[in-house]
Amino acid sequence: MSELLRRYRAGTALLVLLLCALPFYLDAFWLRIGLFSMAAAVGAVGLGLLSGTAGQLSLGHAFFLAVGAYGYVWLAGEPGPGLPPVLALVLAVLLAGAAGGLFSPVAGRVRGIYLGVATLALVFLGHHVLLTADSVTGGFNGRSVPPLEIGGFTFTGADPELTVLGVPFGAEERLWYLGLALFALTWFTARGLLRGRPGRALVALRDSETAAAVMGVHIARYRSAAFVVSSMYAGLAGVMLALAFRRVVPDYFALALSVDYLAMIVIGGLGSVAGATAGAVFVTALPLLMTRYADQLPLVAAPGTTDGVVGPTEAARYLYGAAIVLILLFAPDGLHGLLRRTRARIRSRRSAAKDADPATPTPSPASAVRAKEPTP
Repeated sequence: MSELLRRYRAGTALLVLLLCALPFYLDAFWLRIGLFSMAAAVGAVGLGLLSGTAGQLSLGHAFFLAVGAYGYVWLAGEPGPGLPPVLALVLAVLLAGAAGGLFSPVAGRVRGIYLGVATLALVFLGHHVLLTADSVTGGFNGRSVPPLEIGGFTFTGADPELTVLGVPFGAEERLWYLGLALFALTWFTARGLLRGRPGRALVALRDSETAAAVMGVHIARYRSAAFVVSSMYAGLAGVMLALAFRRVVPDYFALALSVDYLAMIVIGGLGSVAGATAGAVFVTALPLLMTRYADQLPLVAAPGTTDGVVGPTEAARYLYGAAIVLILLFAPDGLHGLLRRTRARIRSRRSAAKDADPATPTPSPASAVRAKEPTP
């Protein structure tokens, strides 16, 4: 067990070093994909806690992302209070949690498809408010995002100019490390929550409400708490998306975004932080990659042309829709479960091969038994 733990820590340290070194070698396009993927992973982890661990279906995740994104833009910008960006970020996350808290009485008493329909109403209501509240949201055209600033250091490519080891650090490079820090915070807090008493209570609640109630789990309270925590993760993801896009528009936070997040947790694996991350990277990066390489793909029309059958965004949705079908048929626990089973098979085959290796000397029964000393 200690050997496995050492390998896990070494692999984690190597992965962290690799992620920290990427801005020195990748161009802005790949860094932008990474930023969008990290933001999506934060939101997917929150939805995974709600739907995968607590067993609550939500189609309103896009609403809470919009609350976080527009909350930051209004709190830190003009018109608005013009608060320090860091304070605006924290308050935007809390605002998304408060919005989840206002809806939590419904989430505490309704489940399944009924909760899904109720949260679906949030998306349409939120989209209508974003279009009509021009003084706060900017209406159809949206609003530009105030840059994040910490202690005089801005996460943009403007002054002060920054060069590290001969590599100029612009907005993407600076936001990359901010995204890594926020994603690491999400990763460790979510895993700690799942491994602690609240996570065990949510799993028991998902498996059987009757059994959970017998064990002392307050059903409505834990359901509501899961909804609030998921909303706060979604609010943080909304702020990260706003900083990466540098402009927020209402049409981005529509029903399609909620469906994308459901696809992320289904493809990656319900109830798994690593699975939600993998699914977020897949669903986020696929349309961006297909847009860039559309002229090299069959049947896909490059942006601004009509040469192909479908556009890159539609083609990407078809592909990860097919991925969902394949996952549900052959790997219901997602990519994370598939990887876990593959590792288990490899370990079992290695141990079986080691046991059957003829080169390993097997002690004979006579030599294995200690000789009895004569009685004096």
